[in-house]
Amino acid sequence: MSELEMSSKRHNIILEDRSRLSMSGVTDVESFDENEVSLFTTLGELVIRGKGLHVDSVNLESGDMDITGEVKSLVYGDKDRTKKPSLWGKITR
Repeated sequence: MSELEMSSKRHNIILEDRSRLSMSGVTDVESFDENEVSLFTTLGELVIRGKGLHVDSVNLESGDMDITGEVKSLVYGDKDRTKKPSLWGKITR
């Protein structure tokens, strides 16, 4: 995905009852476990912390992601810190 395509995708979050999180504008998932999900959005890095977190669905082509569990915090990193394409990403393009 080019930088122009990434910047044209909107990043939105809907948090329902602190137990269901729906997002758009997700560009990559760095890591996840039941306590933390670390990902990159069109607006930079985002870390979601909680308890019993589960990634229900993720589609990097559309940028959509759904997470369930007890959401305790959403922490954005620097807006200009976006993930650089990995070697694997460069090879498969």
